[in-house]
Amino acid sequence: MSHIFISAAHKSSGKTTVSIGLCRALTDRGKVVQPFKKGPDYIDPKWLSAAAERDCYNLDFYTMQHSEIIDKFQFYNRGADISLIEGNKGLYDGLDLDGKNSNAALAKLLHSPVILVIDARGMTRGIAPLILGYQNFDPDVKIAGVVLNQLGGSRHETKLRSVIEYYTDISVIGAVHRKTELEIKERHLGLMPSNESDIASKQINQLGKLIAEQVDIDTIINIASGAKELSHKVNPSVQAEIPLSTPTLKLGIATDSAFGFYYPDDLYRFKQLGVEIININLLTDNELPELDGLFIGGGFPETQMQALEKNKTMRNNVKIAINNGLPCYAECGGLMYLSESISWKDQTFKMVGAISAQIKMHKKPQGRGYIQLEHTNKQLWTISKQQISAHEFHYSSVETLSDSYQYAYKVKRGSGIDGVHDGIIYKNTIACYAHLINSRQSPWVEQFVNFMHQCKNNEVRKI
Repeated sequence: MSHIFISAAHKSSGKTTVSIGLCRALTDRGKVVQPFKKGPDYIDPKWLSAAAERDCYNLDFYTMQHSEIIDKFQFYNRGADISLIEGNKGLYDGLDLDGKNSNAALAKLLHSPVILVIDARGMTRGIAPLILGYQNFDPDVKIAGVVLNQLGGSRHETKLRSVIEYYTDISVIGAVHRKTELEIKERHLGLMPSNESDIASKQINQLGKLIAEQVDIDTIINIASGAKELSHKVNPSVQAEIPLSTPTLKLGIATDSAFGFYYPDDLYRFKQLGVEIININLLTDNELPELDGLFIGGGFPETQMQALEKNKTMRNNVKIAINNGLPCYAECGGLMYLSESISWKDQTFKMVGAISAQIKMHKKPQGRGYIQLEHTNKQLWTISKQQISAHEFHYSSVETLSDSYQYAYKVKRGSGIDGVHDGIIYKNTIACYAHLINSRQSPWVEQFVNFMHQCKNNEVRKI
């Protein structure tokens, strides 16, 4: 299994743009590239998926067991020539002091050689102790080479190469010069989502070309091919294919420039369970088709709030469907859409109004990072009493929320709706700030599918 891990000395070193460029450069070489992203993230994986022309999957110690990560890695590698794993933050950064959930820990778990991306702006001789420190900090981490990023020119590159060659035994396999073409517009959650940008494809192609010119792609391929094989056997349940039988449920999923935060393996799991996924554009579609459930994921509805308000027919359609008991799950941006209004930059626009509250955007995050939730006895589709590991990242808050609402979750760690609760329950709807990923500790997809079946068979109905 040919694979490589792209990490960095610290956050914002440019590893994402390098990873995107590598995915496209390798794809242009005729390689089938399987991208992965460490940690909970939607935006980077969208870019990596577009660059590799193959869905990117998340690997996360906080929400997944070690064996589950390996299962997932091996399963989605099927048919790939090379896999690229992009880390988050720095190589040794993580939640715990012992580094057990760091990028380095994931690289060791997957026996993956590491390419270290170093933002070398303003550096010359000082790059040597940095590299030596990273090499010696954990000898079990195989740093196979470095990519120097943000270089000021050929003279800067020559100096750095000379220093690294003299003081270290590490290989410089790329030197990326600072160019505006390598910059992707950022927003408060990171990179601009590729589903919002009309120029994303052009920019990805440009990144692929620039990286191919400045990084030794042949060496990348050779390093990846030297990765040690994993002896772990994939869990048979992971290998289940999408059933060929006729789907028994129809699930509408909001997929447009306002909503697009979905994990592809969650969607794959829906299909495995016999659910037909119907993509819905809440900006342009006039009405909902016949559905057994609705899933409105995260995104940036505040950037599209005028267009969302303008589509009054769809807003009314969604409200009527929810009031009639259609099972609905809404995460973050979905919660915002189901509220009465969104206020941002001194402007306010109407939303669905199924949840009696207003949404206010802020300049600073109102909730970010890993969270822990516990089911309440009001949860609509609980099959497990254990705590849920998830994540949140939102700049909005819920204002003037009625005291009459019940909640699906108690917040044990994180912010949620009010620091204590998350998951507003209304009829057959749960609307929360938490982002769940279907895993062994939280099989939410199976739970929601079972709930849709119950509602369809009139076994459950919230009034």
